[in-house]
Amino acid sequence: MSQGQHNTDPAGAQHPPQFPTPAPAAPPTAPPYGPEVAVAPPGGPGQQLPDQRAGGGEPRQRLHPLSPALHGAKSLVVVIAGLSWSTLSRVGFSWFAAMVVVLALGATVLAVVSWYNTGYHVVGRELRVYEGLLWRRTRAIPLERLQAVEVVRPLLAQLTGLAELRLEVVGGGKTEAPLAYLGVAEAAALRQRLLALAGTGTAPGPQPATTATDGPGVQHAASPVPQGRTLHDVSNRDLLVSQLLTPQALLLPLGVAFVVAQFLSEDSWSFIAVASTLTAMAGVLLQPVRRVLDDWNFRLARDEGTLRIRNGLLETRAQTVPLSRVQTVGVTWPLLWRTKGWLRLRLEVAGYAAGEPDDRNRPDRLLPVGDAHIGERIVTEVLPGVRLSGLATSLPPARARWLRPLSRRAVGAGLDERVFAARSGLITRQLTVVPYARIQSVRVTQGPAQRRLRLATVHADTAGGAGAAALDRDLAEAWWLAAELTARAHAARNPG
Repeated sequence: MSQGQHNTDPAGAQHPPQFPTPAPAAPPTAPPYGPEVAVAPPGGPGQQLPDQRAGGGEPRQRLHPLSPALHGAKSLVVVIAGLSWSTLSRVGFSWFAAMVVVLALGATVLAVVSWYNTGYHVVGRELRVYEGLLWRRTRAIPLERLQAVEVVRPLLAQLTGLAELRLEVVGGGKTEAPLAYLGVAEAAALRQRLLALAGTGTAPGPQPATTATDGPGVQHAASPVPQGRTLHDVSNRDLLVSQLLTPQALLLPLGVAFVVAQFLSEDSWSFIAVASTLTAMAGVLLQPVRRVLDDWNFRLARDEGTLRIRNGLLETRAQTVPLSRVQTVGVTWPLLWRTKGWLRLRLEVAGYAAGEPDDRNRPDRLLPVGDAHIGERIVTEVLPGVRLSGLATSLPPARARWLRPLSRRAVGAGLDERVFAARSGLITRQLTVVPYARIQSVRVTQGPAQRRLRLATVHADTAGGAGAAALDRDLAEAWWLAAELTARAHAARNPG
C-alpha cells in the first residue's frame, strides 16, 4: 500500500508549510493509560591472567573458576534436548546415557579451554574482552557509549554465588560482551566502575592496594550500591491474580484438556508418550508462568536521576534506568484487569537493543500490575508534572468510522503542556505518553483509503523505538498537529 509522507525535524532549521488550521472542537476527555520499565546494573574483577598487561596498565582478569561448570551444565541440557526421545527409543537407555556423558564431557572441556583463554580489563575508557583459542577475538567497548550495565543471576548462578554482567551500548544490535560468570561482589564492583567511567570524562589512575576488598585497578570496589527511595513493591499475590486474568490463563484448562485427550486417545502409556504429553503441557503453561517468575518480588526505587529495578525468582535481575534516557511511557489496561482497576506500565528507553530475541533483555518494565493511584504516582516520578488522569485526548472525525467501524471512539490524541499523548485499543486499551524533548522527528502519512477520506496519521518518532501516533486525523488538523509538535519539541530542546 503506498503512502504519502511529510517529515519535520524538531531540531532542524526548516519549518513545515503553514496550512489553514481549523481549531478542533474541544474533544471529550478520555481516560488515560501508561508504561512499564526495566534497565541495568553490574561489575567486578576476576582472576589475573598471567603475564598479560595492557601497555603498563592493569593486568587482564579471568572470569570465575566455576564458569566452565555452569556453561557445561547448560550444555548438558542442550545435549539431552538435541538427542531427543526418539534417539532413546532407538538405542536404549544405556547407550543414550553413554552418549550424553561423552558429549557433556566434551562440552565441559571446551568450556574450560574457553575460560582459560577469556579475559577482560579496562584500558583508559575502554572495556576490552579477549576470547578464543584458534580464532582469537578482542572486543573493545568504548565506555562513553555505555548506556547501562545489568547484573543477571540465573538459577545455577544463584546456587553457586555467581552473577552475569551484561552491557548495553548505544546503537548495539544486542547485549554486548556478557561476562559470565563473576562473583556477586566482583560483578557489583565492576558495574560501579564501568558506570562511573561512562559518566565521567577521565578514568581513575592506578589504584593503591590498600583495601583487601579492592581488586586490581578497581577503585572503591567494596562500596555498596545505593538502594534509593522505594517507590513501590509489587504484591506477589496481585501478580499471580493478574496472570490468572489473562486470555492465556483462561484458555489454559482447554489446552490442558486437549493435550490429555490426545494422550488418552492414543491408548499408550509408554515413557515416550508420557514425556511427549508433559512437554506439550509445559508449552501450554509456559507463558503465564514465565511472566510470574520474571516479575516475582518486583521492586521499583528511585535514586537521584535513575530508576532502580529488582525482579525475578529463578533468575534475578538488578537494573538501573537513567531517567534522562526514557523516551516514552506506555500504559495498558487489559480487558479483565479493568474490573479490578489495574493497569500495567512500560518504558521505552534509548540505547537498548530492540533486536534482542528475548524481550526479558529489554528494560521496559515499570509496573507489572498496579492500581490507578500507584500508576499515577509512578508516572509523576518518571515524568515530573504529568498527571495521568489529567491527559485529555480528542477523537478522530466521524468519517474515520469507515476505517474503524468499532474502534473509532477508542483512539485519540492530545497535546498536554509537557507531553504528547496518544491512545488506542478497543479490548486492550493503551496510552502512549511522549515528552516533547524526546521527539526526534514528526511524520504525516496517508494510505489510499485515508486519501479518499481526507485523513492522515501523525507519527512522533523517538530515539528509543516506535514513539506515538495520532491515528486518522482530519488532514488539515494533521498538518497543524505536525507543525505544533515540531515547534514544541524544538522549544523543549532549546528552553533558552
